[in-house]
Amino acid sequence: MNKRTIYITDFDLKRLREMISTWRRSDFSRRNDLQELEEELNRGLLVEHHNVPDDVITMNSTACLMDLDTGEELVYTLVFPIDADIQQNKISVLAPIGTAMLGYSVGDAFEWKVPDGIRRLKVKELVYQPEASGHYHL
Repeated sequence: MNKRTIYITDFDLKRLREMISTWRRSDFSRRNDLQELEEELNRGLLVEHHNVPDDVITMNSTACLMDLDTGEELVYTLVFPIDADIQQNKISVLAPIGTAMLGYSVGDAFEWKVPDGIRRLKVKELVYQPEASGHYHL
């Protein structure tokens, strides 16, 4: 599965880079998840937050993903680590699936290494995107 173009909003990029910078100055500076997120941000196509297509997963978006191997549907809200709560299906952007989700569009399929192997997922539906709803502050 080839990596497709992902979109990163200017607002999300700024906040994510600030988060990475803060973590790099902490005891967590050698975390692999920071490197993986940086790589995703570096390959993303930067768009202004008010011009992002309304089918793209941005920070605080809720997306329905389909596991291409099991057919299972997963609904996650992509959040910053401080807001992560798996009981509420809020997944951190630093979790492997969270990093993988960022910037993909409805219909895109992607694979990502997780602790128990490779997950192959497809973005089935975007349930909520802050920018599409005019919520640019989230």
